[in-house]
Amino acid sequence: MTREVRGGLAMTEEQAAFVRLARDFAAAEIRPRAREVDEADHALPSQVWEKAAAVGLTSFMIPEEYGGGGVTDLVTQCLVQEELCHGDVSIGNLTTSAGFFAAPVLELGSEEQKRRFLAPLCSALPPLTALAVTEPGAGSDAASLTTRAVRDGDSYVLNGQKAWISNGPYADLFVIFATVAPGTRSKGITAFVVPRGARGLTVGRPMPKMGQRGIACAELFLEDVRVPLADRLGEEGQGFRGLMRTFDASRILIGAACTGLSRAALDATLAYAREREQFGVKIIEHQAVAFRLADMAAKVDVSHLVTMRAARLFDAGESVTQESAVAKLTASEHAMWCTWAAVQTHGGWGYSREYLVEKWMRDAKLEEIEEGTSDIQRLIISRSLRS
Repeated sequence: MTREVRGGLAMTEEQAAFVRLARDFAAAEIRPRAREVDEADHALPSQVWEKAAAVGLTSFMIPEEYGGGGVTDLVTQCLVQEELCHGDVSIGNLTTSAGFFAAPVLELGSEEQKRRFLAPLCSALPPLTALAVTEPGAGSDAASLTTRAVRDGDSYVLNGQKAWISNGPYADLFVIFATVAPGTRSKGITAFVVPRGARGLTVGRPMPKMGQRGIACAELFLEDVRVPLADRLGEEGQGFRGLMRTFDASRILIGAACTGLSRAALDATLAYAREREQFGVKIIEHQAVAFRLADMAAKVDVSHLVTMRAARLFDAGESVTQESAVAKLTASEHAMWCTWAAVQTHGGWGYSREYLVEKWMRDAKLEEIEEGTSDIQRLIISRSLRS
């Protein structure tokens, strides 16, 4: 059986059940804590994380054979992500962060590695995890990373520095990308799983941020960190392939997260505009406000639709580098615009902390930057147009 969802897309009963679970959890557990988590700056919302784990939301995207919920199709993952991020985009992203860590393990890891690293993520109290790619000198250009991995017998020795690592301050496991052949760009990039307690691995202090404070970031410093051969994911030089496939999926999921954020901004602004009076009428009756709301609604729908298109193509096994870039670019810039429109419509109250819209505007800015800036997404799209 199916039922219709917004945008005319059909949803199975199983998908609908997961969406209801995510929507109810976001309303009951995520939204009420959004301001508290933002004000705390970089404190881990551990209670929300534990409650999400208890209902399966931290591991729903991990295959059943490793103890997860078995929701491995990106369409359903996006539907759930959108609902969680309607509650709060940073806490929503934290809730599903295990999937970001799991992606390269699933793409590159052996069966033994998948069981060893993924099963703990499906436990009652799962560890936090992180993906470590970005460096002080290597952001959007992931192939230029310089963290070095040198083979030494049955292990590798890692040296380098990572920056802006989401969950870094609290993660127990990291997938760290390093090069075994400096100067060869993508050809030498290799992935390693490294535990927090590894000798020579130092985690920096939480980095103060403008928004999305529910996920704390930190630098990592690697000084002669020894990693067993058994903890290398795939063969030498396969890391970049796994990373790019991970980015294709994660950029689509960012599109879903941004759609949820835009929807939250629209919902809050509609409610405000129907109550606030100026010049003797509700402000929704003023054409300037009504047209702004219309533009917000249109941008929410477009974000949802381009994200779902990319997710369906990904699930079909198609190459989606262009489509994922379109989804990420469109939805992130729409989220920035919709949250701006929310603040603008709320007027002075929108600029205060009385309402969440000012927080959402700060949160939205990150989505135009992380995992490839808007400029990079335009570069990807433009390159695809040349062929």
